[in-house]
Amino acid sequence: MREDSPTHAGLPGSELVEQGLLDLAAGRETEAALVLEIAAPRLRSLGLNLELRDESDESPEHRLYALLSTRSDAHSRYNALLARIASYARAAEHHATAG
Repeated sequence: MREDSPTHAGLPGSELVEQGLLDLAAGRETEAALVLEIAAPRLRSLGLNLELRDESDESPEHRLYALLSTRSDAHSRYNALLARIASYARAAEHHATAG
């Protein structure tokens, strides 16, 4: 990613990435932080520096679903979060190859 825009502000999902970075830095296990953990390999390939804690034996996918499990729309929310981060990654990849 470009140094002038490490999270490509304005791309779809950039707010999720920015919040996730803040949450990871603060050690919070939130929806945004867990989505970044799930997408970490793809995001790293885009140049995003992720500082992940590897303290859990459980996958970030399972931890995210557990976090969402109290919601009546847990499955829909889980899928929406994954779609949002995939949209961000696609847009960032396109941005990287276009410019």
